[in-house]
Amino acid sequence: MAVKAMGWAHSFPVSGGVRAGRQWTRRQLESLPWTAAEPETVDAVVLTVSELLTNAHIHAHSDAHLVLTWDGDCLHVSVHDEDPTLPRQRTPQEGEASGRGVGIVRMLADEWEMKCQRHGKTVTACFRPAGADRSGDS
Repeated sequence: MAVKAMGWAHSFPVSGGVRAGRQWTRRQLESLPWTAAEPETVDAVVLTVSELLTNAHIHAHSDAHLVLTWDGDCLHVSVHDEDPTLPRQRTPQEGEASGRGVGIVRMLADEWEMKCQRHGKTVTACFRPAGADRSGDS
């Protein structure tokens, strides 16, 4: 069986990139056959994009490179930034505005991983929609 995959990539600048990233992600997801029946999964993906782009901008002080890839089983959301420091989960104090991003991504994604690279890091989250056609045909 041939593997079919589709994907999109876009870079988002530190200034104003998070909102643009959410909007861009929603537009790309509209082309996938399962998204209309799975609005909760779409919302989880968009929230994850928002958290990962925010982390790249705030903690890495870097533009963020977002790649979405649908392989028929998993929607991979990958964000690369220029800081090799891996994010860590924190336990923010009540009322603190930040510190929840890693926990949110861990809770929403079916799987996730972080990789240091020569020039920065990439954080990838995988979402497996319940209603997706797993045969690879769309």
